[in-house]
Amino acid sequence: MLGNLFVGIADWIRTLVGGVGFLPGELAEAIVLLCKLVAVLVFILINCLYLPLYVERKVAAYMQARIGPNRVGPKGLLQPLADMVKMLGKEIIIPGKSDKVLFLLAPLLIFVPTLMAFAVIPFGKGMAAIDINISLFYILAISSLTTLFIWMGGWASNSKYSLIGAMRVVAQMVSYELPLVLSLLGVVMIVGNLNLSDIIAAQEHTWFILTQPIAFLIYFTASVAETNRTPFCVVEGESEIIAGPYTEYGGMGFGMYGLTEFANIMLTCALATIIFLGGWQAPFGLTFIPSWIWFLLKMYILIFLVMQFRWTYPRIRVDQLMGFCWKILVPLALANIFITGIAVKIYQTIGW
Repeated sequence: MLGNLFVGIADWIRTLVGGVGFLPGELAEAIVLLCKLVAVLVFILINCLYLPLYVERKVAAYMQARIGPNRVGPKGLLQPLADMVKMLGKEIIIPGKSDKVLFLLAPLLIFVPTLMAFAVIPFGKGMAAIDINISLFYILAISSLTTLFIWMGGWASNSKYSLIGAMRVVAQMVSYELPLVLSLLGVVMIVGNLNLSDIIAAQEHTWFILTQPIAFLIYFTASVAETNRTPFCVVEGESEIIAGPYTEYGGMGFGMYGLTEFANIMLTCALATIIFLGGWQAPFGLTFIPSWIWFLLKMYILIFLVMQFRWTYPRIRVDQLMGFCWKILVPLALANIFITGIAVKIYQTIGW
């Protein structure tokens, strides 16, 4: 099992560092933690390189009856590397009247909350870099900081298009965070725990998508809006405000925003896998397949659905976007909490 392999590697690193002699135990644990975080970072970067630049373009090509990337490398597999080299070679042009410090800091800082959130994601049984009791609360708190850095970049650009786009970010992401969080409360009420590993363990026999289907639909819809994906991509709105908060960015400045956007898609799909699809739990008793394979398979299926939405539905208007959140998703989420609370109370009273 790969989970046991990771545990063995961690123990080997501890033994290796401890054998130096003059290093305290706390430093050895810090080095092990750093190695885990580097592994998570490499996993995110590889996925964020190939999923949007190759897989999504192939999915879009298939849906539109065309070929997609097929020139660079066999079957176009080296196209993401070519795009990365091109992006790194582009000059970063700073607007003359912008706040240069904030303009350059925003695309660097925006990736930090996503990386911090991935640190507590259990990719398999015993495969979380950091396991804390309030890991769900931690993810929700950390990931909300992304809005701040998108706003920072839009405001620092000193462009009306960037500013309008940044204002849309604040309106959209803050609004859709409410139904997203409310949709998770039903599961928390059932489990009585904020630890992601315990939530997965509680789904050994029944996944929560069966007991909380409305909550799953609310969460998935709100997460698509949170990541600014079609049909909720009014933050960029190319036909209205060019590229929104990213209008003045080029080169790796723009690339970091794109990288973070897809990393957030991975994060929301991973969280949906944990909360509603049983995480690493194997369906139909197929436990002979490693737990991390089940986790990644479920996560990639959800990512494929997000890709499919982009090439299927048109962008909605801003007023429709906000009305859908406050008039439909929020009341549905509150009703789900109310019904779940009654069901949990009945269960506790009768003792089924």
